[in-house]
Amino acid sequence: MKDQNAIGIIGGSGLDRVEALTIEGSKTLDTPYGAPSAPLIRGRLGNSSVLFLPRHGSDHSIAPHRINYRANLWALQAAGVREVVAVATVGGIHPRMAAGSLVLPDQIIDYTWGRESTYFDGLAQPLQHIDFTRPFSAVLRERLRRAAELAGVLLVEGGVYGATQGPRLETAAEIGRMARDGADLVGMTGMPEAALARELGLEYAMLAVVVNAAAGCGDNLEAISLQQIHETSARVMKDVLRVLMALGEGG
Repeated sequence: MKDQNAIGIIGGSGLDRVEALTIEGSKTLDTPYGAPSAPLIRGRLGNSSVLFLPRHGSDHSIAPHRINYRANLWALQAAGVREVVAVATVGGIHPRMAAGSLVLPDQIIDYTWGRESTYFDGLAQPLQHIDFTRPFSAVLRERLRRAAELAGVLLVEGGVYGATQGPRLETAAEIGRMARDGADLVGMTGMPEAALARELGLEYAMLAVVVNAAAGCGDNLEAISLQQIHETSARVMKDVLRVLMALGEGG
């Protein structure tokens, strides 16, 4: 199953399966860190060979703080993946990150706690320090930017992703604090995923799907509509698939 030309796709909420994917097989991999969220699904998306992994499990049952991020990234690398595109649904904090936007973030602030966040814990792996100044791969971000252009999909370039613990949504005060910190987007799964990818030497970038204004922002001054989140996610995921398919068309 090892395929160094395959693109790893980690699907988040709203992308537990890819209907456009021509499935060629699947495999459950064991890792030194336990089982990944689901078997890796191998197939073709357009002209691209891909390995797809639903982050929350095939039945969307794994909460953000319970995801075995170390096993997920390890399994993708063991299968030969060198590039990982992470798809994540997020809330928009900055006004330019309106619901329905597709964003290519370039920075992260980590607000999570208690997650297994490194391979270099001095136990399974010797202690090492990685440079994380630029948490997303510039090379893969540029490929995604070109793919979006080729697919005719509007992409908001740049933005700071704030990773919170979940699974609950945030309070308006928490979002206010994040805005003061400089966060433009809020999600629950970007960390430690991005850092683990860097530790493994993987090219990692994120397509962030803005499904709602964050708490206390825009139209969500009093409450957030979960129905709106689901409807917006279903609509924008079509653009996500167009971008992913264009990666194999010269993107």
